[in-house]
Amino acid sequence: MQDALFSGLFGALTTEHRMTFIANNLANVNTSGYKRETLAFKDTMAHYAHDEIREPLMNLRSEPLFPEPKNMARPRIAVSQIDYSQGAMKVTGDPLDVAINGENAFFRVTTPNGDFLTRNGHFVLSADGVMMTPQGFALQGLAGEIVIPPGTRQLVISGDGQVWADGDMVNQILLTSVDEPQNLEKMGQNLFRPRQNVEVAEEDAYLNGARLEQGFIEAANVEVVSEMVSMIETQRQFEAYQKVMQTADALDRAANEKIGKRQG
Repeated sequence: MQDALFSGLFGALTTEHRMTFIANNLANVNTSGYKRETLAFKDTMAHYAHDEIREPLMNLRSEPLFPEPKNMARPRIAVSQIDYSQGAMKVTGDPLDVAINGENAFFRVTTPNGDFLTRNGHFVLSADGVMMTPQGFALQGLAGEIVIPPGTRQLVISGDGQVWADGDMVNQILLTSVDEPQNLEKMGQNLFRPRQNVEVAEEDAYLNGARLEQGFIEAANVEVVSEMVSMIETQRQFEAYQKVMQTADALDRAANEKIGKRQG
């Protein structure tokens, strides 16, 4: 029964990990530019030596020399990916809100720990007029930080990222695309960076068709109904694995009691 107990344990642990991802997706359903995370699983098979042996049989009625193959499945996490699909556009009317129209494109912001990528286009102005995220990370343009002159009455951001203040162009928002988005990892606060020891080639996202939409923000690409269904499914799977472990434990106890009575 130990095999059943371990299989149930491994299954429960993987479903618990999946539940963590689902809960995080639901918690960020109102986070601008958030990208949901997905998990996939596979069964890893425990093989025995006789599984690989194909003994010769003299005729159809010959009895096999070895037992039938016995493969035990134990679920494992196979793939963990970030879903970079486009989120819905939400109208805000705020001239500092900018949504990216294009899946493989990111803003570049500067933090105390270096430069990072983000899809969150909700920006504010610092006391010095620097466009930045609500966390205080400066938005980068082709000419460095984007500074809006004091007293600006009309701020216009074009589709190709040009920033105009009262008719004067002050900078152009830097928009970056990467060759393989799955080589990025989340760093918290809706930031992304290349994974360690992975080379990520960056390009001008405007040349690849990405555009900016002023007065909009990109909503999270999380479907609440789908995530809730996945949560219920995962909960049921966890309960099933619990039953497997409880049944295996009960059978082990019953077997030990019978053995003890016979020996007594």
